[in-house]
Parts: sequence; C-alpha cells; structure tokens
Amino acid sequence: MLPFKLIYHPGYDLQLGEHVFPSRKYRLIRDRLFDEGFAHPADFAEPQPATDEDILRVHEPGWVERLKSGTLSTAEVMRLEIPYSKEMVHGFWLMTGGTILAARSALRDRIGFNIGGGFHHAFPGHGEGFCAIHDVAVAIRALQHEKLIERAVVVDCDVHDGNGTAAIFANDRSVLTLSIHQLNNYPAEKPPSTIDIHLRDGVGDEEYLERLAGGVRLAMSFEPNLVAYVAGADPYQEDQLGGLSLTIEGLKRRDRLVYETALAQKVPVVVALAGGYAHNTNDTVTIHCNTAKAALQALMPQSSQ
Repeated sequence: MLPFKLIYHPGYDLQLGEHVFPSRKYRLIRDRLFDEGFAHPADFAEPQPATDEDILRVHEPGWVERLKSGTLSTAEVMRLEIPYSKEMVHGFWLMTGGTILAARSALRDRIGFNIGGGFHHAFPGHGEGFCAIHDVAVAIRALQHEKLIERAVVVDCDVHDGNGTAAIFANDRSVLTLSIHQLNNYPAEKPPSTIDIHLRDGVGDEEYLERLAGGVRLAMSFEPNLVAYVAGADPYQEDQLGGLSLTIEGLKRRDRLVYETALAQKVPVVVALAGGYAHNTNDTVTIHCNTAKAALQALMPQSSQ
C-alpha cells in the first residue's frame, strides 16, 4: 500500500472529444498505475465535488453562475478554448474537490496526489487556456479558511506561465508564487509571479534543473506550511504546445527536485498535474505516472518501486 493517496474520479474526463487537451489522460494514468502494480484499489480515494462556498473564495459569483447555468457568452467560450458542456463543468468541480482532498491528505501523509487539476490559467472572473476553475487556489483558500495552514508556496512547472495564479495571489503576502516557463509561449500577457523564471526556447534538462533548483530554494525561504506543485508534463521535448526540450528522464529529475527540497524542510506537497499535450498521448501518461512514482521515491528512498 502506498504511503500517500491518489485522488481520482471517472468524472475528471471533461468529455472534450477530439481536442489537443486529451482529458481522457486521467483515466489512462489511473489505469497505468493500477496495471503496472504500482497502486492498488486501496491507494485511490474519490473526491466529492468542491462546494460553491469553496469555489467562491476565489471566483466571482457571476462567473460561477454562468458556468453552472450554461450562459457563457460566445467570447467567454472562445477564451476558454474548450467546448461547453455540463460534463465539463462537473469535471472542474470534481477536480477542484480532488485538489482540496489531496491538500488535506498531504498534511497527513506529507504528499497528496491529485490525478488531475492544475488549472493555472483560470482567473476569478473568467477562464482561459482550457482552465475554468483554479483548483489550486481554491484548495489553498480552503485550508487557510480551516486554519490548517497559514502560508503556501505554488511551484508551477507547466511550460506555460501561471498567469491566473499570479493574478489571484498578486497582493497576498500569505502565498508565494513561482512560475518556471517558456517565455515565448502562451499567454501573451504574463502578470508577475513572486518568482518568475523565464526560459528561452529550446532549453533542455540541465539548464532547466539548475534554474529551477535556485528558484525552489529561494521559495522555501518563505517557510510555507504547504507546497502546491503544478507538475505540467508539457516541458517535454515532444509536446505539441511547448517549445522546451526536456527529456522524460529530465522531467523525473524535476519531480524529485521539488519533492526532496520541500520534504527536507518538512513541508508537505500537494500535486496537481496541469498540462501535457505530447504528440503521443502515451508519453504524457508516462510523464504523469513518473510524477507519482517520484513521490514514492521521495517518501521512501529505499523503495524499489
């Protein structure tokens, strides 16, 4: 049995049809971890959807109401870049509940792992870039509301800048945001994070890991009670929406770096998976599964898994 929970629900699939965002990947990750014997049924926990009260600690009431009632404008749907459906909305509420549950689990188990989430382009009053609800921000606010944490650090390793995260926490001294991303990529406007690591096109493993290590060390001087790790698979060299050149092995080293730096200071880590758009979806699934395997290695270094 794993020393941490994998949070998953079949409703995570946003039912997007043929789309560059393969939301079926969540089921594929779950199946791969199960089929390989890495995880067993008792290692999985199903979340409840986030409550509207949870969501409204971050998002504007009008945005929440338009999402739930299906009254988004054409412009809002275009900005979101995914087709609207009730299944899509329910999936975001479920994955947000999953990140909240994973965050609570992290406080108990040192790592909590949501097989989903990481929707860092969502703003309080609109969605964009496949992101309707900012699950990580909602989870941080939920734990702060419950007095379980005071300070959090967001370590965002998606290839795209965490613009929604930066905007939500811009004037909040209780949350430090770090985004390491390809500069010449979406979004065009990049609100400043606390720590921004802008990478030129084509950066590979060694430069990426060196710059990330320095950023994470600096972030940890904030003395957080929780690290939220946005573990995008899209810095991968074969990603359709990325322009960096990390290898699968380099991404495994990235995961271990984040976990080990946080755990060395006894700070729990909640993981949300964020983007991944490899030409071969199996590569994306492999990268995300490796993030789960790196969590076990960080908690149990002698494990043969």
